[in-house]
Amino acid sequence: MKSFNYHQSTKILFGKGRINELADIVLQYGRKVLLVTTPAAIPALNIQYESVKKILTDKGLEVAHYDGVLPNPTVEIITAGAKIAREFGAEVIIGLGGGSSMDSAKAISVESTHEGTSWDYLFYKTPQPDPSKLIPVIAVSTTSGTGSQVTQVAVITNPSVRDKSALYNNILYPQVCIVDPELMISVPKFVTATTGFDVLCHAFESTINPGTGAYVDLLAWEAISIVVEYLPKVLNDLGNLEAREKMAYADILAGLCIANAGVTLPHGMGMAIGGMYPHVAHGESLAIVYPAFAEFTWEAAIPQFARLARALNPELILVADGEAASKSPSEIVSFLRIIELNKTLKDVLMPKSEIEALAKQCMVLPDYKGNPRVASLEDMIELVRQSYDHL
Repeated sequence: MKSFNYHQSTKILFGKGRINELADIVLQYGRKVLLVTTPAAIPALNIQYESVKKILTDKGLEVAHYDGVLPNPTVEIITAGAKIAREFGAEVIIGLGGGSSMDSAKAISVESTHEGTSWDYLFYKTPQPDPSKLIPVIAVSTTSGTGSQVTQVAVITNPSVRDKSALYNNILYPQVCIVDPELMISVPKFVTATTGFDVLCHAFESTINPGTGAYVDLLAWEAISIVVEYLPKVLNDLGNLEAREKMAYADILAGLCIANAGVTLPHGMGMAIGGMYPHVAHGESLAIVYPAFAEFTWEAAIPQFARLARALNPELILVADGEAASKSPSEIVSFLRIIELNKTLKDVLMPKSEIEALAKQCMVLPDYKGNPRVASLEDMIELVRQSYDHL
């Protein structure tokens, strides 16, 4: 058996109604709370935010609410939140929402307690944040995707250089996360689809990453089987609490996987797409590149791609691994059609003239180097070209 490492420092509270424990958790760390969220764009969000604030204030906690987070949060968004954290004297930061809110909470913890901006503390820069200075972060996930509630990653975008990168350090794990499926009922269909597909991508890429191991593999395939069965059910009935609960569980499993193994080629491409075209949701960018990625990679990881193809189409259990793996690109496309994410870069209005520029940006992050087949620049240009108009 291959040797492996596994680390997880976040306390996980999972289950319906667990949000009601939030105040007692916060009190273990402080009384002055910065709540970090997106704007209340729909009435359901406003109700959710006010409900969470009431849970906190009913226990005598003082709450400041920063609701300036947007999808693909920028360095400017983090700076604005950090300013509020410092002026308020925040002792605890709660990231309430999807990956953007939870990632922002982590980045705000860094910037509000260190010199410079969050961009100065990306994973490849020195010095890294001082753990003794950080404000404790509690993550409350309201979508089933990103896995940020159980990872050491905070993804941010720098529009001035059209780049999307990440803080990555084990000191950035949230102290506690609450995963309450009842908070996810109001998530719209498109967000449910994109974040749900992200769960599958996290899980699968962790199985082909060189950092994988037996424990990650166990969690990953469980997550994949759940997504294949329950994501279509959720999309057909957004109020299906059982399916929401299953997807929330799969999100935790996949988050644990990427925290310990990591992602590969598609995530590097997806991050580049998000950096250059911030209107494209992260899961949407992954959906765009996955068929080309599978076609490029399957021969270098036949057992994993065969297993993925069979998860998507059980009839392939009757054929040999090589044949099953070869069908994985078309099975991925079929699944993307089911969840209404079968898109191209052309569909999201990327200029065709920027194919080569995007390909070069796809090689900035090291994710592609962990792929079973490592892409050259020429390969990457072709992958982007296929993703531009593969339908």
